[in-house]
Amino acid sequence: MNNYNVKNSKKDTQIELFATSKGVYAIDSPVRVKILSMLRKNELSFDQIVALSGKAKSTISVHLKKLVDEGIIDSKPDPEDARKKIFFINSEYLGELSHEKRLEDSIESYVTSYVSSDGDPFEFFRLMFKTIRVALMAQGINIDPILYEAGLKVGDALYEKVADPKIDKFLQNIADFWETHYLGTIEVKNMDPLIINVYDCYECKGLPYTGVPACAFDSGILKSLFTTYFQDEQSVKETKCYAMGDDYCCFAINKK
Repeated sequence: MNNYNVKNSKKDTQIELFATSKGVYAIDSPVRVKILSMLRKNELSFDQIVALSGKAKSTISVHLKKLVDEGIIDSKPDPEDARKKIFFINSEYLGELSHEKRLEDSIESYVTSYVSSDGDPFEFFRLMFKTIRVALMAQGINIDPILYEAGLKVGDALYEKVADPKIDKFLQNIADFWETHYLGTIEVKNMDPLIINVYDCYECKGLPYTGVPACAFDSGILKSLFTTYFQDEQSVKETKCYAMGDDYCCFAINKK
């Protein structure tokens, strides 16, 4: 997910969305946004949060209490010192809302491009996916975390369909699945580290330029597939993307 500078103007404040058992919370406090950003990476003690935030202990204490009360974070005893607490995320990160990241793009252009095409039903599904995403982006709403989590679930369900004990066959099965389902053309560029290029990517080709990777759904699928295959958690980093102005998408897959 992305980091943006937080400005003093209320209009330009980044808002992060979290889902809890109590409902969805919009966090617009720069201090709480920073705390949550740190906790999404690692569990941290109170002293670590204070040190990394650069804020006073009393300030951090107030914000942590509010986040715990809302069910966004929780705490557990420090295994090295039961008198202290370790804080962690206890909710689902849904995405962010930022007026700075509003996308000026015309949805009508996507509809027009489909109407003028040959009416391929797969293109219509692409149209639906892109217009929904662009409509949200136009309002400054980033749903990449939701797409990523959905991709993880799809990858779990897809694994048995493409599984094979031989890595070459496993990769070929994935490439065949992508092609037969009009998801793009996969090319294995390198084996160690594993680098996969995707041409004509259904998820991002045709999206407006954003300057950042846009294939959160694919990243989730690939992470799930290769984590299951290697029986060890893998990281997936998208290094090239149509939304970054590249001619293809590139995913680097490594042991986390």
